[in-house]
Formats: sequence, structure tokens, C-alpha cells
Amino acid sequence: MSTGSEDAEVSAETPAKTPGSTLKKLFVLLIVGGVAVFAYWKYGDALSLDFLASKEAQLRQYREDNPVLVYGVGLVAYVLATGVSLPGATILTLAYAWYFGFWRGMVVVSFASTGGATMAFILSRYFLRDTFQRKFGDKLTSFNEALEREGAFYLFTLRLIYGVPFFSINVLMGLTPIRIVTYWWVSQLGMLPGTAVIVYTGSQFPDLKTLAADGASGVFTLPLILAFALLGVFPIIAKKIIGKWKAGRPATAIEE
Repeated sequence: MSTGSEDAEVSAETPAKTPGSTLKKLFVLLIVGGVAVFAYWKYGDALSLDFLASKEAQLRQYREDNPVLVYGVGLVAYVLATGVSLPGATILTLAYAWYFGFWRGMVVVSFASTGGATMAFILSRYFLRDTFQRKFGDKLTSFNEALEREGAFYLFTLRLIYGVPFFSINVLMGLTPIRIVTYWWVSQLGMLPGTAVIVYTGSQFPDLKTLAADGASGVFTLPLILAFALLGVFPIIAKKIIGKWKAGRPATAIEE
């Protein structure tokens, strides 16, 4: 026979669906979706390399005249673009790398991409998690328990595999019990190798016209080829290292 405390715990984990909460989420979803659609319709062309190349001289001059504003706007724009999963994130990364240089571009893109991923994660959790857990909660008990213990490890492994769509990771992890802070710092570390390679690629272009015309093939040098090769095998190496580390730990629950 279940106790009142147990009932309260179950209720807390799987909130009851109310018409008010559903309408509120639908309203917020319409606003977020509307803003995303409007932003892409209004400024989508600005994400193209051809458009940026046509404004190259003005962009360079504006960066020299307003460095703080440029970095701030660049950071916010990248967070919003990736947070609502607008197309063109890779183009932005390459353009930022050319515009800011490797080290400054690395800082901006690394923190902005993690901020955008965390934003998408929060949106997924807000709009989808309650419904998902309510519908499949009884079948996900062991899965949720495993993620509470090893969620950081699973997320880190996914982030190392650059071919896995980041949008899918953001949405799926939003359905799990992993903490937001954990999601942020693990994503920050896990995306760092892939971000470094893409930013390095963009920083090698002499100008945006070359980048728009030739694509990544225009700067394929031996160091870049080695960087991409290392990025491909890095998840395997990291998995073996983490596996040995996990095997040598005491059998205790991991606190995230």
C-alpha cells in the first residue's frame, strides 16, 4: 500500500496535465516559433557567405571601431541562432573564425554554441519533458536512474562524436533528468575539439570571398587534414580512456 509521501513523490516527478499549463506552453511555443520564423525570414540572407563577403570591408571597419559591441552582438546572435536551431550554424562558425581570428573566435563560438545548446535543451525540457515522462515514465525508470548516475558520461560521449546532430542531442537530453548545469559544462568540454577544428578552418581563409567560392577545400593543408583525422579518432581514444577510468573507480553512485 503506497504512502502519502510516495504519492507526492510520484506526483512531483510526473506533474498532472492541466488545461492552463498546456495553453501556456502552447502560447510560449507559438511566440518562440514565430520569432524564429520571422528572424530567419528577415535575416536569413545575412547568414549566407555571399552576403557577408559583399560586406567584408564594412565588417572589418566596424569591428575596429566598435570591438565591444561587435563581440557582444556576435555572441548573442550565435546563441539565438543555435538556440532555436536556425540553419547556418556552420557558416556562422566559419565566418566568426575569419572575422575574429582563431583564439578570439574560439572563445566566442565555444561559449556561444554551448549557450545555444543549453537554450535548446531548456526549451525541450519546458515544452516536451512532462508529456514524454507522463506517457512513457513507467517504461523509463531504469533509463532515468542510469542517466542520473551516468548522464554526464553519456552526454560527453555524444558531444565528442561531431557527426551526431547537435539539435537531436539538445532535444533528447532535455527529456532526461540531467541537470542544466551539468548539461552546460559537459557540453562545453565535449564540443571543444570539434569547435577548435572548425574555427581553425575558418581562420585560415584570407577573405570571405575565398571562403564563399572555394569552401573548406580552399584551405585543405596538411595540418588541417591531420586535425580532421584526429577529430575522427578522438572519440574512440577518449572512450577507451574514460572506460579505463570508470573501471578503476569504486562502485559508488556518481553525483552530478
